[in-house]
Amino acid sequence: MIAVLIIDMQKAFFEDPRLDRRQQETVEACNALITAAVENNVKVLLVKTEHEEDKSTWTLNMLDDNQGFIFRGSSQAQFVAGLRTEGLPQLLKTRDSAFLSTDLLLRLRNWNIDTVVLAGVSTHNCIAQTAADAFGYNIRVIHTSDATASEDEEAALAVQTILSREYRQQVLSLEEVTALIAGIPAAAGTEPPQ
Repeated sequence: MIAVLIIDMQKAFFEDPRLDRRQQETVEACNALITAAVENNVKVLLVKTEHEEDKSTWTLNMLDDNQGFIFRGSSQAQFVAGLRTEGLPQLLKTRDSAFLSTDLLLRLRNWNIDTVVLAGVSTHNCIAQTAADAFGYNIRVIHTSDATASEDEEAALAVQTILSREYRQQVLSLEEVTALIAGIPAAAGTEPPQ
């Protein structure tokens, strides 16, 4: 079974001008993915990052720089405008990977999920870390190419190439993923998850 993970579609990440210019199209693509999932009874989980101001959840680079980021309850921590969130479960994380120190694996196992579709930001960072950890748990991964964005496109392409080659993770278009979710057979040249 498939689940859709929408990762870090929060205001803080789109403060970067390189992501800001991709915000609207990424929101629209994530919403299309969410709609397809909901219409086909596929689980959707909104994953977001939040930290405590007391430094207890800060990452090493935050501690090294003595500068926190995305504090709980701040406007930065809110989902970006227009993202479909109503009625969808959420998962809070404090690290790049959605698996690290969360109950994501338990949720996926309870839902009998063997494949996750990833969307959101950043392709080369939080999405890539989540994808690599999914592989470690024998969970297949599909990256939705036009529903992800990165402030470093070169790094994003490099990481997705490695994940595709080494971990056999698929990178599919939004159209291909929504067809897969709807149970429409894959077109020639693409393979559905096994």
